[in-house]
Amino acid sequence: MTQTRAITLNALSLYAVALVLTAAFAAQFMLHELPCPLCLLQRILFATLAVGPILNIRFGPRPSHYALSLLAAVAGAVASTRQVLLHIMPGDAGYGTALFGYHYYTWALIGFIAAIVLLAAILLFDRQFEEEPAVPQPAGGAFATSAVWLVIALTALNVISTLLECGFAACADNPVVYELLKR
Repeated sequence: MTQTRAITLNALSLYAVALVLTAAFAAQFMLHELPCPLCLLQRILFATLAVGPILNIRFGPRPSHYALSLLAAVAGAVASTRQVLLHIMPGDAGYGTALFGYHYYTWALIGFIAAIVLLAAILLFDRQFEEEPAVPQPAGGAFATSAVWLVIALTALNVISTLLECGFAACADNPVVYELLKR
């Protein structure tokens, strides 16, 4: 795998993160489901998962960049596993609505585990870490640049949304209103 292909794969992974963050927003605003504190933590960890691909696009693929994403994916898997375990008892309806039979935190766990496996697999391709003589700086092009800015924008919207939901205090365990918007 060349650096150019690795950068394209990193841009695709950013679009996948953007899709996850967009789906979370859709549930929040279209279904009027405010995210719980663990849900917010999982969103943060999905955004953190994007740090490695952003660095790879900007500075070229490095094992350390992938390691940052790998650590974020492991932390995300731990957080989503915690939430799954909170709702595993028979008769527990879970938090929020289910999508295709699974709650969002279960989908998050599946997503984080998939990220761990994919990151481990992409680290097997050593050629991406070699300098390409014709390309002194990795050039991601408009496709990669758009992915970077899309994830940054969605992360900023998540920060604003969380501030509106929680205010300047700890978030409610079962939020029902936007704290900064209530009168």
